[in-house]
Amino acid sequence: MSIRRRVILITDGDDYARRAVEHVAKEVGGRCISMSHGNPSKLKGPELIHLIKKAPNDPVLVMFDDSGIVGEGAGENALKFVALHKDIEVLGIIAVAAKSRHEEWARIDVSIDRDGEITPYGVDKFGIPELEIGRINGDTVYCLDELDVPLIVGIGDIGKMARRDDYRIGSPITKKAVDLILERSGFHDK
Repeated sequence: MSIRRRVILITDGDDYARRAVEHVAKEVGGRCISMSHGNPSKLKGPELIHLIKKAPNDPVLVMFDDSGIVGEGAGENALKFVALHKDIEVLGIIAVAAKSRHEEWARIDVSIDRDGEITPYGVDKFGIPELEIGRINGDTVYCLDELDVPLIVGIGDIGKMARRDDYRIGSPITKKAVDLILERSGFHDK
């Protein structure tokens, strides 16, 4: 019998995101699958499952990126494979806003704006609240509505947001999103 790994899925995978997610994973005592970064994602679902299972401890933070591809691109195919795998428990998803050429959107439970405030509104890639409640535009969010996950947190472009999420200052917006998912999932209570 295999142990289900507890993961947080993140819909961004560029170099800024990688540095931010690696930093936050260390801060929360988890692991980042650094090889999951890429714009677009290069690894397929089975390869990611193998890497997740090899991670020494949870939570495992995994990045996915479609690089603006319309519909389900490589990042979303891998994300769905991981999210639906029997050995994976998804604690939550961080849905990252993007200004792609072809706007795709997904429902979110809450967002964290670039000032670190929790809001019911979606945010743009700069972390500024939008006008619609519970919705975010991005390029790797097309399949999120199909998944049954406990919490989807929207944030602006990871590692950026006018330098308010830079890894050199601790990526505070990304960290707050991860902390919120860990808190709401009861991760520390298990």
